[in-house]
Amino acid sequence: SHTVEDVLNILDVEVPGWVAGEGTQYGVIVQFGGQTPLRLAVPLRDAGVKLLGTSADAIDRAEDRQRFGEVLARSGAEAPTFGTALDLAEARAVVGRIGLPVMVRPSYVLGGRAMEIVDDLAQLDGVVTAAFAAQGGDGRGHAQPVLIDRFLADATEVDVDLLCDGANVLVGAVMEHIEEAGIHSGDSACALPPFSLTPKVIAVVETLVGKMALELGVVGLMNAQLAVQGDSIYVLEVNPRASRTVPFVSKVTGQPLARHAAKIMVGRTIESLGLQRIVPRYVGVKESVFPFVKFPGADVLLGPEMRSTGEVMGIDRHFPLAFAKSQLGAGTRMPSDGVALLSVRDPDKPGIVEVARQLHAVGLTLVATGGTARLLRDAGLPCASINKVREGSPHCVEAIDSGSIALVINTAGDRADRIDSFALRRTALQRGVPYFTTLRAARAAALGLAALKSGALDVTPLQDYHQGFEV
Repeated sequence: SHTVEDVLNILDVEVPGWVAGEGTQYGVIVQFGGQTPLRLAVPLRDAGVKLLGTSADAIDRAEDRQRFGEVLARSGAEAPTFGTALDLAEARAVVGRIGLPVMVRPSYVLGGRAMEIVDDLAQLDGVVTAAFAAQGGDGRGHAQPVLIDRFLADATEVDVDLLCDGANVLVGAVMEHIEEAGIHSGDSACALPPFSLTPKVIAVVETLVGKMALELGVVGLMNAQLAVQGDSIYVLEVNPRASRTVPFVSKVTGQPLARHAAKIMVGRTIESLGLQRIVPRYVGVKESVFPFVKFPGADVLLGPEMRSTGEVMGIDRHFPLAFAKSQLGAGTRMPSDGVALLSVRDPDKPGIVEVARQLHAVGLTLVATGGTARLLRDAGLPCASINKVREGSPHCVEAIDSGSIALVINTAGDRADRIDSFALRRTALQRGVPYFTTLRAARAAALGLAALKSGALDVTPLQDYHQGFEV
């Protein structure tokens, strides 16, 4: 149900309330259905419905931008500079104040739809107008604002799931996204425990999210998304509900977070349930599954708008093999030999050298487009050149289509670059060639290939991981 009226009709039949003499509390839980029930929380409360767990006011404090700013200040947390706009003129003023690049998104549309990164003022009006249109406005003044955040380039995104009983906090997991911040959290692969964050950063993240949960008065589950950029940690959003990562966290740790949260919502405490933090000594990697091949003309580049339709998990003693298993689970055939085609945007060129070195070390032959090829040869790596499509035949798309390419790494920059390299990515998809479209994912893939090359995959029952087998 998506409307208050629908839910109230159901409640007319179910009649949740108190059962006299049994000491059991009946009511409505809004924490297990994403953002839609959270937005129904306040009107349901106002209609006299009893909400279990986190209060409607606490939910509103997390959802309302101005009120959430107060929560951040009281928790000692920092968010990227942001603003809201009710029309195009206000949007331009916000961008003038906070600077480019920015993330533009509707405030009342789910799933990241109509969310886009703007790094050129020429794009702004079109992106903002599309955001207004997505939520029923026309950009000429509307009750539902568009949100504009300073975009944190080259930041590492972190997801945290936790339990809170209003007085104490138990961190369920800290997860590190493999793709950089700016990719929708539902589309990014992530690792538990984090594979590159320092213990100091993880400790600061845990302290921050704990303070915010207590400040909000969360009773049940909470999810927080943060970005680590250099020495700074920014809070991107806080959701006082179960997130899509809860099943993944529960499988990796063996701790059923949803069950514990339900008990906390009806009055149990973390202490009375005997719950303790579980930090696995192995690694789980969640990978997303995409339907691109079913939609002619769809680009495989990831961005702020969620496009995945499923998830898989890989688990192993160490990150490289866990990542490799997640790719196999998602249907990606990791090559043991053949030709790797590399074509990356200028900001990624310094980082691609080490990735190419690892690919070469495991036995892949390197071929790259102009600037990338010159860079790799200057770094001492054997690398053949191949034309981009616009440079004429024989070009990279023909090579993929002929079956001579085993792996594609392609990152694209501005809109013109994305359009120019679309055929490369689309052909790789149609031919079933493994492809990676972010530098961070390419790094993980290189590590995974090296791990696969060094030893055979093994299979261990999930229960053995939970029981602490020798790692």
